[in-house]
Amino acid sequence: MLQQTQVDRVLPKYVEWLDKYPTLDALSKAPEADVTATWYPLGYNIRPKRLQTIAREAVANYGGRLPADEETLLSFKGIGAYTAGAIRSFAFRERAAILDTNVARVLFRVFVGDGDPKSHAMKRHLWTLSAALVPVRRAFDFNQALMDLGALVCVARKPKCLVCPMAKDCRAIPFDEPHRT
Repeated sequence: MLQQTQVDRVLPKYVEWLDKYPTLDALSKAPEADVTATWYPLGYNIRPKRLQTIAREAVANYGGRLPADEETLLSFKGIGAYTAGAIRSFAFRERAAILDTNVARVLFRVFVGDGDPKSHAMKRHLWTLSAALVPVRRAFDFNQALMDLGALVCVARKPKCLVCPMAKDCRAIPFDEPHRT
């Protein structure tokens, strides 16, 4: 729900969603029109349909639970690399890379600093970097911190470099900036 949607818009819908669909089984059995109506007005109306399809497959093939392994997660229609990594990291507390918009921005600025952050080659590079950086222990905390850093400090417009813990090593900050020294 939080992909490209503000937290304040998501929170009431999230609570409503969990009240109506507390399990994958409940979501799998719900009328599709109800699922879509519950999701409204978050946008991206294909997402509730995909979630319901994923729930139905999990109920039919995996005992009503999402599998933890990356290969199986990626076999679900609607689960890509980011979602699989997020599920593995946040739901199963496994060591898994994530690369959402905020994480990509942080990694690009800190470790690359120049070029086209949206090119396919750069995205592949950032995925590789993300995977290499995830620690063996506390991957959940690391990924959450990286997402928060991108959402709160290393923001798209007017990043707060003066309070950024990565500023002294950030390749996107010019060397002549006073806080770079």
